[in-house]
Amino acid sequence: MSHLLALAVAVIVPLLVGGIGGIATASSVGTWYQALQRPAWTPPSWVFGPAWTVLYVLMGVASWLVWRAGWGAPGVRAALGLYGAQLVLNFLWSLVFFGLRRPDWALVDILALWVLILLTLVRFRRINAIAGLLLVPYLLWVTYATMLNAGVWWLNR
Repeated sequence: MSHLLALAVAVIVPLLVGGIGGIATASSVGTWYQALQRPAWTPPSWVFGPAWTVLYVLMGVASWLVWRAGWGAPGVRAALGLYGAQLVLNFLWSLVFFGLRRPDWALVDILALWVLILLTLVRFRRINAIAGLLLVPYLLWVTYATMLNAGVWWLNR
């Protein structure tokens, strides 16, 4: 039972991070963001919510799998530390891009986020191969999001 509770908490944490970041997004997505020049390959706005929800759930499950290895297991604390750090940058991106309306600063954030996701994925994979694989869609999506962020910055500089 305690493992199921831990799984629930592990999934809720990234969903909360995304939900709180979504407040900043909601303040600008229908106004400021719509007025920006965006790359032609920008998906419709409705795609982002479901995509991020799935990614946050996968992230939560991955972190739970690593946590289950135990705090004393080699690399677990470092891996979960990286996971926490990337969650912070994930949260800050929404605040910077949509809240502050600064695609340039957000691009710096998302580049650092990408590096932390890659490092987290590698560390997770060393502890639990499935946990590492669960972060692959997240890394791919953030790669795409980085290109979108760069495109928005370039087209609106």
